[in-house]
Amino acid sequence: MNDVLTVGVTGGIGSGKTTVCKIFHQLGVSIYYADDRGKYLLNNDELLKSQVIDLFGEESYLPDGALNRGFLANSVFSDKTELEKLNALVHPAVAKDYLVWAAQQKGSILIKEAALFIENGSYKSLDKLICVIAPENVRVNRVLMRDMQRNQNQVLDIISNQVDDQKRREVSDYLIDNGGAKLLIPQVLTIYKTLQKIRD
Repeated sequence: MNDVLTVGVTGGIGSGKTTVCKIFHQLGVSIYYADDRGKYLLNNDELLKSQVIDLFGEESYLPDGALNRGFLANSVFSDKTELEKLNALVHPAVAKDYLVWAAQQKGSILIKEAALFIENGSYKSLDKLICVIAPENVRVNRVLMRDMQRNQNQVLDIISNQVDDQKRREVSDYLIDNGGAKLLIPQVLTIYKTLQKIRD
């Protein structure tokens, strides 16, 4: 793994992290979607499921064994302490899963996409960090259009549990402006070329 450049892509909810990663993927970069894998593990990792049930109760899962997302979201997003407890279970499971995935990849640049790199300090274990930024009102509208099950208050709750763009600017190696005023692909291409030079 020493010859691999590990790069994080992060940003607040609705900033466009996934879109940026899709462009990198088109350029041949392998992407690990930490948030998606976290959801997968919450539904499929028996150890993690039992830990969640121990902490939040049987209601955390539906009768068919699927995660009760509504119940869990209501339990954690308005209560920072409860959210931290959930993250303390999910993050180690995802970190372990990522190492297994990374060992199977062939590329010299690997991207890990996650919302909470800065919040949990895990960005420090990466070689480089890219932050995608966009104005809050743009992000809220994107999420409401994308996630019909969420209302504005829920989105604002999630945003309040994430660091702000000022903090993101401070710790990032590269910034991508996805507010709509700048074209996205040229920004990604510029960073990609820079990362390739570092690898070479």
